[in-house]
Order: sequence, then C-alpha cells, then structure tokens
Amino acid sequence: MTNSTLNRKVDGFINKSKKWKEEYIKLREIVLDCELTEDFKWMHPCYTFEDKNILIIHGFKEYCAILFQKGALLKDPKGILIQQTENVQAARQIRFTNVEQIIELEDILKAYIYEAIEVEKSGQEISYKKHDEYAVPEELQTRFDDQPSFKEAFEALTPGRQRAYLLHFSAAKQPKTREARIEKYYQQILDGKGLND
Repeated sequence: MTNSTLNRKVDGFINKSKKWKEEYIKLREIVLDCELTEDFKWMHPCYTFEDKNILIIHGFKEYCAILFQKGALLKDPKGILIQQTENVQAARQIRFTNVEQIIELEDILKAYIYEAIEVEKSGQEISYKKHDEYAVPEELQTRFDDQPSFKEAFEALTPGRQRAYLLHFSAAKQPKTREARIEKYYQQILDGKGLND
C-alpha cells in the first residue's frame, strides 16, 4: 500500500472514528492490496475498479462491514455474505465485530474482492425486481378501488417512488398502521411527490 493510493477523506474518516478504527485500518489495507482505487462516497470509504464501484467499508453500532455493490452475483463459497434486508437486491455484506476476525479471513476476503473485480470486468448486471412485482398492501388496493384518481396519481409516480411507497406501506405489521401511513402520504402522492420529497 503506497501513499499515492490513499485518499485524504478516508484518512479523515478513519481518524474521526470512535468505533471500529483498528478494523477500518485493517480492511483498508486488505482492499488496497487488491489494487482498487480508494475514493470517498456516501460518507464512507469506497473502492473502485476503472471507475466502477466494487465495495464500501462502513460501520454500525454492532458491527463493521465490507459491502459489495454487486454482492448478489458473487458465488459465496464460504457462506459469509449477508443480505442486509429482504428488500436489498444487489449489495451484500461481510460483517465483523473485531479485528481478529478480519485477520483470520484476510485470504478469503481477498478472494471475494478479486471475484467482485472479475464480475465487474465481465459486465454482469443485477436483474432488479420491477416495481410492479412488489405486493400492493390490501389497504392501498382498497383505496385505489375506491378512488381511481388516487390510483392514477400513484401510477404516474416514477417507478422508484412507487417502490418506496409500497415498501414503506407494506413494512407496517398492523392494518391500522398501514392505513395511517397511506393517509399520511395521500396528498403527497396526489401532488406527484415521493416518500422523501
């Protein structure tokens, strides 16, 4: 690892880290040994190959992780890739709770990183679920049936906005909560706005 490959923003990220500092340093060393270019995107160290995102290093309260952008395409012979939630289609993580785990898995991590580079070189793409493949909650369907203009407004939204609403509404376990969420965003949908607009 030479200093010319280091990104100052990543230095700052690591230096400011109160948790996972030692783990970030080791992960960074491993990743840079695989000859990826270091960048800083989405407020995290990001590593690219020919300007294509391969992985990011990030941390949470309970663990730190390497997240492969196209992890769903990796073979995962060791069964260590984790899908963060059921709605994450492409990315997969390898999680760590201490630096010893990282050291123990160093050779395996490098193998996964090299495979991720090969996936990118091959041009493989993730086959994403289409927005119309997501389930429409019963409460939303009832509202569509009762108010065709509301359904038209929903269908006029971009696929990403429709998907965000469907996921948000479906995430509620109770029918009352789903109804309340639909009511809360009713006018926003009519105005052609997304969940976070």
